[in-house]
Amino acid sequence: MTAFGPEYDALVGAVADPHAYAVNGTRFVTGTLEGKPVLLMKSGVSVVNAAMTTQLVIDRFAVRRIVFSGIAGGVDPALAIGDVVVPENWGQYLEASFARETPQGWKPPEHIDGAPANWRFVFPRGTKVTRPDGSEQRLFTIPADPALLNLARKVVPGLTLSACVDVAGHRQCLPRAPQVTVGGTGVTAGIFADNAEFRKYLFTAWHARVLDMESASVVQVAYANGVPAIVFRSLSDLAGGDADANRMETFEQLASVNSAHVVRAFLAVLPD
Repeated sequence: MTAFGPEYDALVGAVADPHAYAVNGTRFVTGTLEGKPVLLMKSGVSVVNAAMTTQLVIDRFAVRRIVFSGIAGGVDPALAIGDVVVPENWGQYLEASFARETPQGWKPPEHIDGAPANWRFVFPRGTKVTRPDGSEQRLFTIPADPALLNLARKVVPGLTLSACVDVAGHRQCLPRAPQVTVGGTGVTAGIFADNAEFRKYLFTAWHARVLDMESASVVQVAYANGVPAIVFRSLSDLAGGDADANRMETFEQLASVNSAHVVRAFLAVLPD
C-alpha cells in the first residue's frame, strides 16, 4: 500500500507482469515484486480513505500481509529528512476529547486511565478496537506485526539510501546520508502537521518518532481483521521542526524512493 502518487510511482515500475483492476474507482495492480506476488494500491490520503480502502482490499482480495510504503513528517529530533523509520506501534493522536476551560483549568468530559498527557484542551482517549474473536479493547497504540518487525530488524539496517534529489533542474543534497531504524511509535491524524510546538508535544507525550495521515488507520483495520501489517515511512519534512519552511514538496520524491528501496529489500527476503 501507498497513499498517493509519488509513493506509488516509486514502486509500480518495478512490478513484473502487471495486471490492473478497479473497485469503486480505486485502481489495483497485481504482479510480482522482488519475486513475491503482490497487489499494489493507493489508499488515498487521510485516515478515512486509508481505513476504507484497507477494508476493501481485505474483503476483495486474498491478502496475507500488508506492507505500507510512504513518506512522513519527522517528530523525533534525532531523525533527519530522508531517514526511513519502521515503527513498532501506531497511535491516533486526535482520537481525543476537547476539554472545556474552567477556572481550575481544562476539564475533559471523561477520565481515561493510561492516556498520554494532554496538549492544552486536547485529551487523548484512545480507540476501541474489536478483534476477530469479538473481544474489544481500548488502545492508545496498535502494534505492527511482531514477526514482520523482527524480519525488518534483521534485513533493513545498513541499507544505502538516496541523499540527493533534482528539483527544477537543481541538485539538492542532504547534509548526511539517510539511515534506517526499526522501532518506536508512529502517530496519525487527518492533519497536515507543521507546528513546532505540537511536534514537541507528540515527541514528549506520545514518544512519537514520525507522524502521517494514514498508517494508524491501516494498522487498526489490519489488526481488527487479523491481517499482519507493517509500515515503512521515510521523512520528507520535520513536521514544523524545519528551520524556515516545510520541505515536503522538495523531498517527497526522495523520501518516496528511499521508502520504496527499503520495502523492496524487505520483500526480497519475506518468506512465501
